[in-house]
Amino acid sequence: MRDYYQVLGISREASQDEIKRAYRRLAHKYHPDKGGDGEKFKEISEAYQVLGNPEKKTQYDRFGQAFEGAGAQGGFDPGVFWGNVRGEDFDLGIDFEDIFEDFLGFTRTSKRRKDINQGKNIEIELEIDLKDTLKGVKRNINLGKKITCQRCQGSGAEPGSQVKECFSCRGTGQVQQMKKTLLGTITRYVLCPECKGQGKIPERPCNVCKGEGRIDDYQDVAVYVPSGVDTGQIMKIAGEGEAGRRGAKNGDLYVKIFIKPHSVFERKGDDLFLALPVSFTQVALGDEVEVPTLEGKKILLKVSSGIESGKIFRISGKGIPHFSGFGRGNLYIKLVIKTPKKLTKKQKELLEKLKEQGL
Repeated sequence: MRDYYQVLGISREASQDEIKRAYRRLAHKYHPDKGGDGEKFKEISEAYQVLGNPEKKTQYDRFGQAFEGAGAQGGFDPGVFWGNVRGEDFDLGIDFEDIFEDFLGFTRTSKRRKDINQGKNIEIELEIDLKDTLKGVKRNINLGKKITCQRCQGSGAEPGSQVKECFSCRGTGQVQQMKKTLLGTITRYVLCPECKGQGKIPERPCNVCKGEGRIDDYQDVAVYVPSGVDTGQIMKIAGEGEAGRRGAKNGDLYVKIFIKPHSVFERKGDDLFLALPVSFTQVALGDEVEVPTLEGKKILLKVSSGIESGKIFRISGKGIPHFSGFGRGNLYIKLVIKTPKKLTKKQKELLEKLKEQGL
């Protein structure tokens, strides 16, 4: 039985980084494109596929030859190799999704490449005051996310070193895989596990980001909330999500807006509603009453004598600006006669006289 540790020239206590370094060194040496031994390269790749996978490595350490024997029955794929060497494995199962992809001539490799390297989108909630919807508001949000590494400027390479072509996929970002099924041998291309589909890897990984081109940190993001925005609306800020891996495209920031309840006004769409308390004498005799507005300035409303409680007035253009940027909603004022809870002796005497007069 081949000892995978001996194949890679490492000890059984080797870390994943040590395993990877050993594989790279030997792969460079024996790669067929560089005049190396194809069979040796195949053996090295087989060893790395097991030891480079923590779960498979654990099984191999535990079961040894039994684990290798299980592979011949389809539990382990020793024949899948990287680069231009074509390996193959045998599987009695049929993955119809893979078959359709390969026979119809398309794969999901490019989509996977985008998904695995592009920065993730971020979703946050932002609460603003109702008054902020009049002219819009700018808020600075301190976000915890993956940001571009300043040391390597996102390349993933230590300053002074280069980003070189991936030796596993030869810069294509994908590797060839062959699988035997009941329908025959299928060749497909899968994402390169070494460069994650980018086709390039740092010659010397950045000391700060360890070759990722990004780090976990906090960053201030300016969020401008336009006028007329309403609760539940979601704004997209392109490129302000998490940074992409090694210079890949950043994710986007999605901001969901919530409007704080107001103590005086109630919003319905772009209209504002206000319950305005007035006294009995004001509605009986008529008066001019002050009406508050969301801007803070008060306007005068003429109340005719004899008007009934519950009367609604409309003041055009004093509501919320339309999100389109043209025009505003209306302000609706409902008169509500307030009943005093405590009366002075003089007030009671006067009311008794009014009562005698039929009021």
